[in-house]
Amino acid sequence: MKIAFDHQTFTHQSYGGISRYYSILANELFSSENDVKIFAGIHRNNYLKFLPDGVISGVGLKKYPSKTGPFFHVVNHIASQYQISKWKPELVHETYFSSPRTLFSSDAARVTTVYDMIHEIFPSQFSFRDSTSKSKRKTLNRVDHIISISESTKRDLINLFDIDEAKISVVHLGVSLDSFKAVINDGLSTVNGKPFLLYVGSRFGYKNFDGLLKAVASSAKLKSSFDIVAFGGGGFNSEELALIRSLGFSGSQVRQCSGSDQELAGLYGRAAAFVYPSLYEGFGLPPLEAMASGCPVVTSNTSSMPEVVRDAGVYFNPNEIEDMRFAIERVVFSPSVRSDLVLAGFENIKSFSWNKCAAETLTVYKKVLGNS
Repeated sequence: MKIAFDHQTFTHQSYGGISRYYSILANELFSSENDVKIFAGIHRNNYLKFLPDGVISGVGLKKYPSKTGPFFHVVNHIASQYQISKWKPELVHETYFSSPRTLFSSDAARVTTVYDMIHEIFPSQFSFRDSTSKSKRKTLNRVDHIISISESTKRDLINLFDIDEAKISVVHLGVSLDSFKAVINDGLSTVNGKPFLLYVGSRFGYKNFDGLLKAVASSAKLKSSFDIVAFGGGGFNSEELALIRSLGFSGSQVRQCSGSDQELAGLYGRAAAFVYPSLYEGFGLPPLEAMASGCPVVTSNTSSMPEVVRDAGVYFNPNEIEDMRFAIERVVFSPSVRSDLVLAGFENIKSFSWNKCAAETLTVYKKVLGNS
């Protein structure tokens, strides 16, 4: 099959879950002998450099000059449309949401993937200038089919956008087992000499990092026994630092760091537990990464989490600080619970591979083209 991916997410992101998803998906589809090409334009994405020769049409920059992102988006939109029309794919997978003016015609079927409905469920957490929801609605009305990364997001699409269920297929994401390999995790490993709880990703608003801090601070036993390590998401801002101080955490007890997948896997493997306090997720890869690394998972019970984590985690209500505290204590102070969760996690991740994700995506493509 001849499959094209457009420039959008690779123009927007240097790193990030969406561009990572598309780069892995394109590589998997190419590996299964499909004719695949990403029309990335003048991009700044770091994942594309690892793809096979011939998959990428475009030029990579280390970064864009300041304030030129919108300019490159326009240039890449024009170039991507022109190149796709000349290449004549059977199907175009649009990598983000837009309502572009069509400059060059193409008979290709069009598909896009929806990751979550955060902009619609938490509109107050985004600028009034943010047009993502408007562009998303226009894209979903225009394309021939929609891939949702979870049943939870599919329900949100139907309820919030009134989309016909027949237009949506659910394809779960995968976890990169080569990057997140299990190590021996006895719960005693430390960073700076103290066992730690691990948090991963951005921390604003619905991600509920504040809730995790408050839950740990509410327990004298947790607070005296564990540090908190936040991976990714950038350095702590002034409000976070003020909250950390007001809750009585000492010195560098709450720390932020960043690094590669391999460095993150090392943290997963040494953490007493991975805690995922988010109020909402369209899918949620970090719990699966934690499981692949042999780390017990303590997670919120909202949105897609039960669908992804299944019986391989201990759940809590993310809106209830006491419930979160109790769930964390139940895991980190019980070697038997931790051991059971690690084993359950290894079993659970067998259902989430990128090879399976690509195969199911290809089935959707064939259905859209009438080849199934």
